[in-house]
Amino acid sequence: MKLNMASMALLAASLSSTSSLVCAFTRPANHRGALTTLSKLHFSTKEPTNQPNKNQPAGSIRRRKVLKHNTATLLSRASKFNGYNDGALFSTTEDVSTAMNDANTQQVEEEVENLFPNKGKQISDLPPRMRFAPSPTGSLHVGGARTALYNWLVAKKGQLDFSEGDGAFVLRVEDTDLARSTKESEDSVLADLTWLGLNWDEGPTTPLAKYGPYRQSERSALYTKIANSLIESGKAYPCFCTPEELDAMKAKMEAEGIPPRYDGTWRDADPDLVKAKIEAGDPYTVRFKVPAGARVVIDDAVRGTVSWDAEATVGDFILLRSSGVPVYNFCVAVDDASMGITTVIRAEEHLTNTLRQGLILDALGAPRPRYAHCSLILGEDKQKLSKRHGATSCNQFRLDGFLPDAMINYLALLGWNDGTDNEIFTREELIEAFDIDRIVKSPSVFDMDKLKWVNSQHLKRMEVEEILDLVEEQLGFMGMIKEGANEAKKNEFVFATTALAKQMMETLQDAATNAKTVLGYNLPATFADLEDGSEAKEMVKQGNFYGIAMKIIEMYESGSFPMPDSSNLLAAFMDGSNKAIVEDTQVGGDEASYPQAYKATMKSVAKEMKVKGKNLFHPVRLALTGEMSGQDVTKQMSLLALASEDDTVVNAEAAGVVTIEARMEKLKGFCDSIPEEFRASKQASDDATNKSTDGKKKSKGEEESSAAATAAAPAVADPLDGYEGPPISALDIRVGRINKVWVHPEADKLFCEEIDVGEDEPRQIASGLRPYMNAEDLEGRMVLVLCNLKARNLAGFPSHGMVLCASNEDHSVVKLVSVPVEAKIGERVTVPGFNFEGEEGAPFAENKVGKKKVHHLRRTRWERRR
Repeated sequence: MKLNMASMALLAASLSSTSSLVCAFTRPANHRGALTTLSKLHFSTKEPTNQPNKNQPAGSIRRRKVLKHNTATLLSRASKFNGYNDGALFSTTEDVSTAMNDANTQQVEEEVENLFPNKGKQISDLPPRMRFAPSPTGSLHVGGARTALYNWLVAKKGQLDFSEGDGAFVLRVEDTDLARSTKESEDSVLADLTWLGLNWDEGPTTPLAKYGPYRQSERSALYTKIANSLIESGKAYPCFCTPEELDAMKAKMEAEGIPPRYDGTWRDADPDLVKAKIEAGDPYTVRFKVPAGARVVIDDAVRGTVSWDAEATVGDFILLRSSGVPVYNFCVAVDDASMGITTVIRAEEHLTNTLRQGLILDALGAPRPRYAHCSLILGEDKQKLSKRHGATSCNQFRLDGFLPDAMINYLALLGWNDGTDNEIFTREELIEAFDIDRIVKSPSVFDMDKLKWVNSQHLKRMEVEEILDLVEEQLGFMGMIKEGANEAKKNEFVFATTALAKQMMETLQDAATNAKTVLGYNLPATFADLEDGSEAKEMVKQGNFYGIAMKIIEMYESGSFPMPDSSNLLAAFMDGSNKAIVEDTQVGGDEASYPQAYKATMKSVAKEMKVKGKNLFHPVRLALTGEMSGQDVTKQMSLLALASEDDTVVNAEAAGVVTIEARMEKLKGFCDSIPEEFRASKQASDDATNKSTDGKKKSKGEEESSAAATAAAPAVADPLDGYEGPPISALDIRVGRINKVWVHPEADKLFCEEIDVGEDEPRQIASGLRPYMNAEDLEGRMVLVLCNLKARNLAGFPSHGMVLCASNEDHSVVKLVSVPVEAKIGERVTVPGFNFEGEEGAPFAENKVGKKKVHHLRRTRWERRR
C-alpha cells in the first residue's frame, strides 16, 4: 500500500503558521489520543478517483478546488481536533507569523527533490554557508560563542573571496525541545551574539530570506513532507510499538548483554496490517530504515577520518515522535540540506550525531556538508568548563567589563592559531587569518588571567574617548551614577574616571572599582588598627608621617593647602591640547592650575620638614588618600572633588564617597593615636647621635676617634670594582612599569613579566624574583630595566631585557633598584660618576651586550638623563 501524507502536510502548514497565537508544534494533553485524529488526516486509504462527471468535458481531469480560509476560520477548525492546545510555542510577532504562513505553504507545495540547493554540486566549489544553531534553553556560554565565532569567521572570509553567491552566516534556532525552549532564552542568545558583533546574514529576524523560516518550530510542514517522502520511497516506516513493548525489548537485550537498540519489529511489517492499524487510529512513530551493511565515513577537518558501522551502531531510529514532533537529528539534517549549509563547525560532543544525520542526508540524496568537530574547552582543573569555574556566560563577561573584540580575540585562540607567535588580533585580522584547517585537536584550557591580559592589550590600543560609553555602563552596573543625572556633569566624571584608570585597566570594570577605591578612604581609625608588618605601619614608625600629616591638617584648616579648582576640575586629566592624559607620571594643567600649585606646595613642605623623596610622598599619599600606592594624588583629589560637588552626579552611598572634610577629621584621630616614639623622624634621631649627651657637638677628638674606628672596620667593596661587563655608559637602562606578572609555566622560581618601557609594545621579561616577591606586589611597580640585553629564551619563555635589583652578600634579601623620583616611563637613567654624554655615552647594540656578562648593580643612587 502506498501511503499518502500530502493532505496532512497542507493542513499542518496552515495550522502551524496562521497567526502569532497558533502553535507550530501542538502539545496535546493526551499525545497518543491526539495522534488518532492526525493519523486519519495524514494517511488517506481511499484510492483517488479521476472519473469525469457529467458536466465535465471528455478527457479532462477534475481538479479539487483548494479553499482559502482566513485566520478565524482556521483557528475555529483547529480547535475541534482532539488534544489541540493553542499556544504551546509562540511565534514572535504577527507580521512574522503571516510571512511564515505564506513561506510554509509555498514550500510544502514544492517537490522534495527541489528543496536541496546544493544537490548535484561540489561543496568545495560553493561560497561558504555556515550556520550556528543554538537551542534556546539557557544563556550563550563560552563553548557556544566559540562555535558561533568560528562559523562566522569562515562565512565572512568566504564573502570576501566570493563576491557573488549565497555565502552567509546563518542563525538557526533549534527550539524543538518544547519543555525547555523559551522566548526569553532566545532573546538572550541573540543579544549576546549582537554584543559580540557576530551579526547574522540570515536568521529569525529575517523570516522572508530565501531559506527561511529559521526557527525549527516554524518548519514543521517541511519536516512532515520530508518524512512522508521517505516513507513513500521505502526509507522510513510507521512503528506501532508501545512504550511498554520498547521497555521490554530494551530489558531483554540488556539481560543478554546486547547493546539495546530497536529490533526492527515493524520494519518489514505486512502492508495490510499497517493499513488496518492506521485506519483504527493506532498511534505510531516514524522510524528511519537503516540500510543493511551501511557505513558512514566522514573526513573531519579537525579529527581526520571518522567512520561508523551504522547497522551495528544504531537501530532504526525515530524521525517523528508519536506526538508529531520531529526529533533533533532529523531536523538538523533536513535544515542543513534545505538551507544549503556547506560546512558545519561544532563541538566534539555532536560527533556521534553525524552518523544519523549522514544516513538521513544520504537517503534524501542531499550532499553532506564538510564537518569540523572542535575539542571541548576545559577549566584550569582540566575538567569540562562549567559554572563552578566562574563566569562562563557571555553576558557575565559583558557585566565584568570585557571588550567584545577582546572576547572574540581570546575565543579564537581557544583551539586555533595562525602559526605565528601573534596573540592579539583585530576582528579584520582574524577574518583574514582564520583557517579551519588550523583548528587543533587537543582540548583548550580557559585561562581567565590570559583573557584579562588580552583584554588589557585591546584597551591599550583604544583612546579614552572610545571607551567612555563602556566605562559609563560599568559605573551604572555598580549604581555609582544617579538616575537622571546632568549629562555634562556625568560626562566629566566618566572622563576623569576613565583617564585615571586607563593605564592600569585590565577590564572596563577596573575603572569603576578604581574610582570607588579613590573616592573611599581606608585609613584605619587608629595606629593600632594598622596591620603589623604592613608597609603603612612600618612607614609611620619611621616618624615622618606624624609631622607631615599634622602639617597638612594645619594648612587645610587655614585654607592654604591647595585644592582642585571647582571651575576646572579636569585640569589634572588633560594636556595643553585638551587631550586626555593616561600616563600616571604625566600631569596636566598650566602654571596657574591646581596640579602645579600642589607641586609647589610639596616642595615647600619638603624644605620646611627637611624630607624628600619617598619620605615625603608616601606620608602625603597615605594622609590624603588612605592608601600607600595608587595614581597621581592630584588626579585622585580632582576625582574626589567631582564626586563631592553640591550638584554631583555621583551616588555617594553606592560609590562610598569620603569627602576631604571627613578625611581630615579621621586623619586627626589617627594622628592622635600614634605613639610618641613614632612622632619624630628617625633621621632627626640619627642626627642627634652626632651630638654629645649634654646637647653639644662632639669634640674634634671624639670625631677623630670615631673616624679611626670607621677606618678600622672592614671596607665594603663597591660592586662596580668587580664588574666585568660592557662599560656602564653603554647600558641602556630605562624606566619601566610592570603591567602584568605570572608564574613561568615551566620554571617554578621564575616570574614572567610584561613591562612597558615606552616602546610601541610592552616587553616580556623573565626574572628570578619569585622566591623573594609576590606577583601582586610587582604589578604596577615602576622598575629599572636593562633594555639592550640580547633577547633569549629562559626555560622556553622569550625574555627581552632584565629587571635591575640589588641583594645582600648571601642573596637572602633581594630588592628592586629604586626608580628616580618623578621619572617617566621610557626615560633612560644614568649612573653618577660616569660620562653618558656624546657618542661614548650611547648604548651598545643588543647583540654586543648580549655576549658579555652583566652583573646586577647595587648602586642605590640613580639619576635621570635630562
